[in-house]
Amino acid sequence: MTTAAAIATCVLLGALAVFQALLACRVPLGRFAWGGQHEVLPTRLRVGSLAAIVAYVVIGWVVVARAGQLGGDHGVLRVATWVIAGYFLLGAAGNLASRSRSERLVMAPVSVV
Repeated sequence: MTTAAAIATCVLLGALAVFQALLACRVPLGRFAWGGQHEVLPTRLRVGSLAAIVAYVVIGWVVVARAGQLGGDHGVLRVATWVIAGYFLLGAAGNLASRSRSERLVMAPVSVV
C-alpha cells in the first residue's frame, strides 16, 4: 500500500509540475496560481513556477525514498516528510485565502490531497 500511495503522490506531483511548466511557458492559467491576479504570469512568477518544478522533483524523491523504494528509511526522510506535509498545508491555507475563486476551488483541494 505504501508503494501505491507513493506512486499516486508522484502522479499528482507530476501533474502539478506540468501545470507549473505551462505557467512558466506563458499559458494563460494564472487564475489558478500565485494569487490569481495575472492570467499570464509576469517573469518573476514564471521563475517561481520553475522553482516549484524543482521543489516537486525533490518532494517526489523524498516520497519514493520514504516508501522504501530507494533503500533504507533514514530519520532525515521522516523529518523531510513532515516538512513537506507542512509545506502543502501552508499551500492549502494560501490557496484558501486567495482572492481568485479558481485558485480556492481547484488548487486548495489539490494541496490538501
